[in-house]
Amino acid sequence: MGTTPVYLLVTTSAFFWGANFVLAGFILADLPPLWAAALRFVLGAALMLAIAGFRREDILGLLRRHARTYLMLGAVGITAFNLLFFAAMGSTSADNGALIMATNPLLTTLLAAMLLGERPTARHLIALPVALAGVAVVIAQGDISRLASLRVNHGDLLMLAANVSWALYNVLGRRYMPQGSSLGNTTLIMVMGAALLLSVALGSGTTLEPIGIKAGLAMAVMVTGGTVLAYLFWSIGIMRLGAGRTAIFLNLVPVSAMIIGAGFGTPPTMAQIAGGILVLGGVTISMLPKRRLTGD
Repeated sequence: MGTTPVYLLVTTSAFFWGANFVLAGFILADLPPLWAAALRFVLGAALMLAIAGFRREDILGLLRRHARTYLMLGAVGITAFNLLFFAAMGSTSADNGALIMATNPLLTTLLAAMLLGERPTARHLIALPVALAGVAVVIAQGDISRLASLRVNHGDLLMLAANVSWALYNVLGRRYMPQGSSLGNTTLIMVMGAALLLSVALGSGTTLEPIGIKAGLAMAVMVTGGTVLAYLFWSIGIMRLGAGRTAIFLNLVPVSAMIIGAGFGTPPTMAQIAGGILVLGGVTISMLPKRRLTGD
């Protein structure tokens, strides 16, 4: 697989994760955060196992050889991140959550440099602030003073912890992900994460109640797109592009959320569109061939 298809895959992941910010509101209206996270990944893991079985993946062989690795990655990238994400979205705004997660590419780049020795390229160092500036414009809706008025609350701290968890998952995935099938790897990471999430939900004392049609449809989309496809495509990106280079695409998440929000009757302002263009510009810089930039 060439580089361009990988770019398309991680862009698709960012689009689905942008949708998750919108979908989470519908789901949390009917489900406690612990059960929302557990149900998402139990269903996602079941779907992944079905696909892996259809593709005749050697799931048991991979599990025997790399069980500890899958448990570690599942605990960090699925269990910890999603417990924190759903808890945060129950007590913070989408604006605050998106702004905090927008710093993930920078955090991943720093962790990758410290833990993996990945040196950011010149184009990457240019792309990060350009894309982050675009994210700020999108969230502030053209009024940067809004950023100063965003209040930090308990949910924001939870989202910050989720942000650290995801950055660590990116770096650990780059270093420890077993070679071979991305489908097999993602399936077993998801199975481990789902098992841990279900254990936490069952031990929480809360109950799983029937959900309405809106929450059910939102969960179906989140499971298929924002879970199964997004994690699978992201794993391919981490393996092919590296942790820091892949993480820059997370800047597309708030832009995707803006576009999807428009579909629900909240059209973007001109400032948000301008910010989206800045984000796309930053991501494009990171994708340029090396020969186009000196010092890279």
